[in-house]
Amino acid sequence: MLQSGNVTQKREECLCSNLQDASTMRRDPPPAADSDTEPPVMVSSSSHTSRLKYVSLGVLVLQTTSLVLTMRYSRTLKEDGPRYLASSAVVSAEVLKIITCTFLVLMENNYNMRAMNQLLKEEIVNKPVETLKLAVPAGIYTLQNNLLYVALSNLDAATYQVTYQLKILTTALFSVSMLGKRLGLYQWLSLLLLMAGVTLVQWPSDSGGDAEEKALSAGSQFVGLMAVLMACVSSGFAGVYFEKILKETKQSVWVRNIQLGLFSFVLGFIGMMVYDGQSVRQSGMFQGYSTVTCIVVALQAVGGLVVAVVIKYADNILKGFATSLSIILSTLISYFLLKDFSPTGLFFLGALLVIAATFLYGYERKPASSSSGIKV
Repeated sequence: MLQSGNVTQKREECLCSNLQDASTMRRDPPPAADSDTEPPVMVSSSSHTSRLKYVSLGVLVLQTTSLVLTMRYSRTLKEDGPRYLASSAVVSAEVLKIITCTFLVLMENNYNMRAMNQLLKEEIVNKPVETLKLAVPAGIYTLQNNLLYVALSNLDAATYQVTYQLKILTTALFSVSMLGKRLGLYQWLSLLLLMAGVTLVQWPSDSGGDAEEKALSAGSQFVGLMAVLMACVSSGFAGVYFEKILKETKQSVWVRNIQLGLFSFVLGFIGMMVYDGQSVRQSGMFQGYSTVTCIVVALQAVGGLVVAVVIKYADNILKGFATSLSIILSTLISYFLLKDFSPTGLFFLGALLVIAATFLYGYERKPASSSSGIKV
């Protein structure tokens, strides 16, 4: 997500790769016979593309940072009465995502309800095997979204942001093993830098306080770290699995998200009743909900869809900038506003390595011979 996770970014990138190619073709101005009229067209097109890229950068940074910070704030905010259930927030986000995607499908069909119903029936009901394939990533995404709440209940936003970049490593490894992708030398080096950076960020530091406070802090950080690591693994596998399905079929991105949302809602609701059933029966599903909670749910549901729209204008360098700015903003806000983060030299060094790894992984060289790739 936080994509939702929001949840994961991998599926947004693969969903919009074709749109990116098409938009690139549209931005190339056709050759004109009159040389006097060609430069204004090229300048106008270039200026429009540049503005779209900066808007995309702003949206990516805003979505990534705001979701993490609001989720962290909502999980640490002291309120009268019970705190909202993370499992309930996940279910609510899936419902909102289904409603949003259904409206987008209606737009694609020129607001024709009959055409939309026919499309959904053909793609979901009449293709049960294709629909059931999405039960796997839906279940994993549901687990991942719940893990992110656990992580941000035990880790500050800055540490979480840096550590969660390990999803680049897990996604790369699953891409190599499941899709047969080849990684270049720069990408393997970036993965090593990534692991080193996260290790430094998570390195224990001497802090004040008695032994009991240190034990509680270490225990909480360990729970948060395990939640992030599990979320990274689930994000990598689900993203690559979803990409594989997308490559095998030609279906609307929004229809696919409706299918995912339906499975995620069912599995999330079952999980909520299993783990929080007693609390739901006593105080209701929406216990502890506040304005902040509703913002978290909305960001988790709609955030990933917004990224899916703007990502076609964002190249790898721009996405690297977005990740870097998000980490920096999370660090500053955690320190100055939330006051739940005390940076150390090791943290800054680790964060710097992670940012460098993000840029290096997205670095694109000129195509070389096939022997230059490394495959495992």
